[in-house]
Amino acid sequence: MRGENKRSVVVGIFVFIGIAILVTGVLTLGGQQKKFVRAIQLKAVFDDVGGLQTGNNIWFSGVKIGTVRKINFYGDSQVEVEMNVEEEVAEFIRKDSKATISSDGLIGNKIIVIYGGTTMAPPVVDGDRLEAVMPLDTDRMMETLQLNNQNLVEITNDLKQLTGKLAAGEGIVGAVMTDSLLAENFRSILANLNRASYNSNQMLSDLNEFTSKLNQEGNLFNDLIGDTTMVSQMKATLDGLKATVNNTQNLTAKLNDISEKLNSSENSLGLLLNDEEFANTLKSTLINTDSATYNLNRGMEALEYTWPFRKGFKRKAKAEQEQKGN
Repeated sequence: MRGENKRSVVVGIFVFIGIAILVTGVLTLGGQQKKFVRAIQLKAVFDDVGGLQTGNNIWFSGVKIGTVRKINFYGDSQVEVEMNVEEEVAEFIRKDSKATISSDGLIGNKIIVIYGGTTMAPPVVDGDRLEAVMPLDTDRMMETLQLNNQNLVEITNDLKQLTGKLAAGEGIVGAVMTDSLLAENFRSILANLNRASYNSNQMLSDLNEFTSKLNQEGNLFNDLIGDTTMVSQMKATLDGLKATVNNTQNLTAKLNDISEKLNSSENSLGLLLNDEEFANTLKSTLINTDSATYNLNRGMEALEYTWPFRKGFKRKAKAEQEQKGN
């Protein structure tokens, strides 16, 4: 009798432990699946859910807020996903939020991620439908990666061929790398370019200094630019020079006219300068006139000693002496 009681107690203990484990497991799974949390239902329609299953988690801002309740076909070939979302976080999800399918890690289970939304839109309510955004297709991503790998291999092969040609001295770059004389010439060209660049910079510096001096106040160039009075004076001077040139041209024209007249025998001065016979006659006349004047002077001198005029010349000489004495 005592053995049977003992067996009953042991069985009861194991049954109690099993029931406790069962209840704990149910509560744990229910907590993870949000079975015992008040929730609202949201929906989203995708073209392809990519292996999403009922019970997968729903995340918002990095926090798990619900699970996938049901997956139904919608329309022709789309899929409608019904989501259970905790009621207490519904006020943070806006009607213009978006839903997309992602993975829990690189190879983890599929999840739904709710993101976006603006404060201008009201919070979601039970039965709202969110805009679905299709995720990146993994297969297409792998195809793209494979294509990129092929391109990378081709680029590597081309680079290998290029470096081989460079090492063999083919082409300009290869010749520069392998031919020491050509490399030295190339260095000389670079040195000359560097020197030319330095000289250009020096010239620009000197030019800047020169222009800065020209812009200083009191400088003639600066006065010519900024002083309107000097400009007007220069204009007046130029006008005067222009008038002088015109007058010179007129004077030259008149001198040419006079010269032409002097070269002509139709006027007295031209006749005197150009007619040799007239010149000789005039010269002879002047000579005769000079001779007559000389003889007249001698005759006048002889009159002093002539009796009729001697007395008059003496009075004249006496009067001149008295005048000098006074």
